[in-house]
Amino acid sequence: MSDKQPLFITGIGTGIGKTITSAVVVEKLKADYWKPIQSGDLNDSDTLKLQAMVSNPITVFHPETYRLTQPYSPHKSAAIDGITIKLNKFTLPQTNNQLIIEGAGGLMVPLNNEHLIIDLIKYLGAKVILVSQNYLGSINHTLLSISLLKQYNIAIKGILFNGDSDKYSEDFILNYTGVKLLGHIPQLSSINNETIVQAGAQINV
Repeated sequence: MSDKQPLFITGIGTGIGKTITSAVVVEKLKADYWKPIQSGDLNDSDTLKLQAMVSNPITVFHPETYRLTQPYSPHKSAAIDGITIKLNKFTLPQTNNQLIIEGAGGLMVPLNNEHLIIDLIKYLGAKVILVSQNYLGSINHTLLSISLLKQYNIAIKGILFNGDSDKYSEDFILNYTGVKLLGHIPQLSSINNETIVQAGAQINV
């Protein structure tokens, strides 16, 4: 097993670019990838998307623990599928490589009636890369996410901004929280192996 602490990529909300960010980080580090929970799109899962975007020969893509058929919050998808997600069913994949873990939605997304994504991060002993994006309200969402991670005593490796930059928002977030800036992933006009590698050159993880 690697002595490197797993890195868990989570976002300030849903649809802010966790999968693209995961691909860029995985390619940059030539790391392994694991998506513990896939909700819906099983024929076009995030793991399959990353396999198409990542071109290095080293990365291993580890199978999901839960493959849920419905595209909803994990607790709802699991209920529809007639199962209950349990924390003790998650086991870190065996690897000697750096492991990148991609979450589902934001930190407060429920897994079952008592556990959230943030509980999974804590359970797995991972350090967090927080993905933010600049939109009206994103400062609030970013600060709330960072505050919650600190409340749970979860280490934050840093923040990655995905998409168009906003100096006012980003400077405030970084100065207020003291969280390290890992870089910016630009809005990609096309997504392929080459643009993923190029985006990786702009981040420092």
